[in-house]
Amino acid sequence: MQRPSWDQYFMDITCLVATRSSCLRRQVGALLVKDRNILATGYNGVPSGISHCESTGCLRERLKVPSGERHELCRGLHAEQNAIIQAAKHGVNIDNATLYCTTMPCIICTKMIINAGIKKVIYGEGYADDLAREMITEAALEVIHFSINKGESP
Repeated sequence: MQRPSWDQYFMDITCLVATRSSCLRRQVGALLVKDRNILATGYNGVPSGISHCESTGCLRERLKVPSGERHELCRGLHAEQNAIIQAAKHGVNIDNATLYCTTMPCIICTKMIINAGIKKVIYGEGYADDLAREMITEAALEVIHFSINKGESP
């Protein structure tokens, strides 16, 4: 039996982390890794101690906000944001880390990733955000699409 690649291994864990999401629209997981060590995890959902959208309803659905727009109109944080915050809360250095994420980061997360010193992003699903792609290119951030279903990079 062939052993899975490290990318497959970490992406499998990222998908498992996504199942913790409390978002009603999309479950996203993130994993920060350096030197094959998991530094922090994150999933999208509301801040600690705040009512989940399953009890309050989804503000974005109520306002009919399309995916990828008006990120401020959401009670939750993105998985990437939560992973970075988790690392900061526990004093974990994520400079030069790799971020595994089930979804391509949006512009808000991209700016945080760049300033946090994360050098590589490996993601599963695409996300329509032209400004994020533009800033990723300008920052020379290495970004790799990883097929979650097949475990292969295209």
